[in-house]
Amino acid sequence: MSREPARGRTRIRSARGRTLSSQRWLERQLNDPYVRKAKRAGYRSRAAYKLIELDDKHRLLRPGAQVVDLGAAPGGWSQVAAERVRAAEHKGRVLAIDRLELAPIRGVEFLRLDFLDPQAPERLAAMLGGPADLVLCDMAENATGHRKTDHLKIMALVEAAADFARQVLAPGGGFLAKVIQGGTESALLAALKRDFQSVKHVKPPASRADSAELYVLATGFRASRPALIRS
Repeated sequence: MSREPARGRTRIRSARGRTLSSQRWLERQLNDPYVRKAKRAGYRSRAAYKLIELDDKHRLLRPGAQVVDLGAAPGGWSQVAAERVRAAEHKGRVLAIDRLELAPIRGVEFLRLDFLDPQAPERLAAMLGGPADLVLCDMAENATGHRKTDHLKIMALVEAAADFARQVLAPGGGFLAKVIQGGTESALLAALKRDFQSVKHVKPPASRADSAELYVLATGFRASRPALIRS
């Protein structure tokens, strides 16, 4: 691949069969400071810095906490969570769930499973031996290119993740999930406000400014029904 610098940026000289959108994506990746930081730090994705920034501000990942990472692959969020709850020191625990295989991460337990499987909450609770303190969800459905359709697909996914969280969270627990702006977030927020003391949108600096991506952060879970396993 041939590159040439232009005012400090790396540019792709020849597309070589790539579409314009893929060429722009590759060029953006090559010039993204968070991509470079992630590689230097050994994180599996630039998304790790989104969780780092959110945790630095909102203090979600305390040492000793039990954390569930839904749709964890490639594992950037699980890496950060394991470091901050001190899972490798057997203080906290991180359980990653994904339909895809996940290469081992120090301090992370992996369950290869679709979290939408009806048996998933029970299997997770059995592995943890008690309720979770935080459920993370940085998943996104494969994009169709149609903005409204993509928005509806990811909102359906987040609503399913929120229902999963309600089944496994301890009282006072939290839920953090990626959403896309598009007009239907209000219904999700209203539903979460019935079960959590605080619900708000947050956007870390690592989220690209031109992205419609936001995160919904719900804390202070009010357990209206018992979790599957209580400690």
